[in-house]
Amino acid sequence: MRLSLDPRRDGGQLVGERGRQAPVTAAPAPERDHVVAASETVTLVLGEDSPLPESAADVEDLVRLLRGHIAQLGARTAPHVPALLRAQRLCSDSIPEGYVSSRVHLVRLAKATQELTAYVERGGLGPNSKEGGRRWPRPTLKVLRGTVFALALACLIFAASVPRT
Repeated sequence: MRLSLDPRRDGGQLVGERGRQAPVTAAPAPERDHVVAASETVTLVLGEDSPLPESAADVEDLVRLLRGHIAQLGARTAPHVPALLRAQRLCSDSIPEGYVSSRVHLVRLAKATQELTAYVERGGLGPNSKEGGRRWPRPTLKVLRGTVFALALACLIFAASVPRT
């Protein structure tokens, strides 16, 4: 028995072919997280098992990817963050000529992207962040126990002061 390679459903309806629209009931694909995508690209460049790019076109493709990640992550951070400024400065530099210098520039750009990714993962406060201002420190266990004890004592005193009928 041969299986058909046509992208058809069991009802014979074409799905997702070029020039055709997907059905209305299909849910849109979730957008990838920018931090995860940037981390994957950085791992591709800085990973221990990752080989150096062979051609200048490979270096240009990786630099273009990293510049895109920096632009996406930069929208999630404040404009005065040193990690963002460093990464943007490296993005504005052109790719140097030569085998070694272009790979060094690629590694520097990947490290700057990694630093910016770490800042965004830590929840760096920026214009689009959900948390703004100061955060209260977490109370210790002793403080919580003391608060519960004081509340229980207040409830006991209040219950004892209520007149009985």
